[in-house]
Amino acid sequence: MGTPPQSPTMPTTSPPPQELPTTTPAAAVSTTKKLTLIPLIFLIYFEVAGGPYGEEPAVQAAGPLFAILGFLIFPFIWSIPEALITAELSTAFPGNGGFVIWADRAFGPFFGSLMGTWKFLSGVINIAAFPALCIDYLKRIFPIFSSGLPSYLAILVSTLMLSFLNYTGLTIVGYVAVGLGIVSLAPFIIMSLIAIPQIHPHRWISLGQKGVKKDWNLFFNTLFWNLNFWDNVSTMAGEVDNPQKTFPLALFCAVIFTCLGYIIPLVAVTGSVVVDQSEWEAGFMADAAKTISGTWLKIWIEIGAVLSAIGLFEAQLSSSAYQLLGMADLAFLPKFFALRSRWFNTPWVGIVLSTVIALGVSYMSYTDIVSSANFLYSLGMLLEFASFVWLRRKFPQMKRPYRVPLRLPSLIVMCLIPSGFLVFIMAIATKTVYLVSGLMTVGGIGWFFLMKFCKSRGWLKFSRVVNEQEL
Repeated sequence: MGTPPQSPTMPTTSPPPQELPTTTPAAAVSTTKKLTLIPLIFLIYFEVAGGPYGEEPAVQAAGPLFAILGFLIFPFIWSIPEALITAELSTAFPGNGGFVIWADRAFGPFFGSLMGTWKFLSGVINIAAFPALCIDYLKRIFPIFSSGLPSYLAILVSTLMLSFLNYTGLTIVGYVAVGLGIVSLAPFIIMSLIAIPQIHPHRWISLGQKGVKKDWNLFFNTLFWNLNFWDNVSTMAGEVDNPQKTFPLALFCAVIFTCLGYIIPLVAVTGSVVVDQSEWEAGFMADAAKTISGTWLKIWIEIGAVLSAIGLFEAQLSSSAYQLLGMADLAFLPKFFALRSRWFNTPWVGIVLSTVIALGVSYMSYTDIVSSANFLYSLGMLLEFASFVWLRRKFPQMKRPYRVPLRLPSLIVMCLIPSGFLVFIMAIATKTVYLVSGLMTVGGIGWFFLMKFCKSRGWLKFSRVVNEQEL
């Protein structure tokens, strides 16, 4: 981190307007029990996927062949490069804040703060999608939740209850994620096995029904939404046991786990079930399970969808809350945001703020939620790729416990390919998404200068924690 602007020896009775630096060993930043390998794998899994519950619109948008190819090829274009970057930078800078630290170290405080704005807002918007996805499945069992007041109340109550679970501790959330992952994936494994005798391979090469126009906006946004957010777990690096060794292995396992969890059920269902293409909307996998095996498996998948939504919500709420804590440690946010619960040692301010914002956007349409989250995330990822390359150039001799085994020119190429896709995703966004994302970006820039002004006037207390494992 950069040199703090004021000396820590100034009188404590009259604090300076700038942030007060505090040197804290990485291991001492948090006294909570650290995350170990298995819970971390499932937390990463739920940061990204949570099961094949949201992949159905890809078939609806472009037909079986393009959907299968998308979930086969896209991990190599996007997921693997993002996971590799996360592994290297999380082990080089193992503190809460993740990508905010990387942008700050690469380009300075302005870009660090802007990265924090983009990623935080995309994260909390993304959180809002999970109750909506959960209701899509729940209404198939209980039609009363299809619309109106019951639907709104279900979203409100479930959001508040899940936020309280998050408040009880990251270790608890990690082990809950393990259980949720096993129970929610099990019915898809069973369905895929039962479907084998019913599969007709020629159905995999279908380009969709004649006369149905392909919706590439929906197709690519579905792929992107289902396979991004690998770097979210970096904001919790300070809560992981031995992150230098644990992070790379956990990311490797989670990538394999996630990709297989998508492609196997998709191949099984597209090969064994023939329905109108328009029926491939979010929640269709449950109907397909009924066709393949029976009502019992349909109900299990619907229950699994609810459990998966819980896991997704918990993992991403944790990353958003710890990101705010990390930004407070970097003095991008007032010291108040670093407060932890006395009982559970969790960043309660971040949990509350993330929950309130998620509730505020949870009543948007599912498509608008996904598109807005993707656009803001794309802006943040372009900055993240640039930070990764620049840090390699800026600190070539820096100790990196895990290092992507490529030289700088190859790293640039590795980052340019997914960056091109990010530009494409942004180019096909709707005017509403441009407007929302533009306003949020302007707000983020204004927030940086507001915090800078408050810091200079001493109106708010800031404290920069210097991690001894960083340069």
